[in-house]
Amino acid sequence: MKSTRILVVEDEAIVAMMIKKRLINMGYIVSGVASTGKDAIIKVEGTFPDLVLMDIMLKGDMDGIEAASEIRKRFSIPIVYLTAYSDEATLERAKLTEPYGYIMKPFTEHDLHTNVEIAVHKHMKEMAQKRSQDN
Repeated sequence: MKSTRILVVEDEAIVAMMIKKRLINMGYIVSGVASTGKDAIIKVEGTFPDLVLMDIMLKGDMDGIEAASEIRKRFSIPIVYLTAYSDEATLERAKLTEPYGYIMKPFTEHDLHTNVEIAVHKHMKEMAQKRSQDN
């Protein structure tokens, strides 16, 4: 069985390292850590992860929702938001990117593991269905 490769996009270095450590302890491969939306897109292009864990509030010109939208359009890689923001306006913007999950900080290791597994499974099923329809 192939290990799931995950890109962590989080602008707080300590939080990013904590998430990375948790993912590695659960058996996932962290393909990289990005701190800005632009850096996330570059890292997706270079590593093609199976999933992106995306913080919404990022430093720089592009927030996590804008980065997720670009990643979804260009690479068809599932996004799970990992954020402290759940106001109505943010949720409405996030829904437009069709995320595979939305985890509120602070989160448990169980929350993280469950959401990652469901997102990856759902994406694999969708890709298999698409290939089947294309044939």
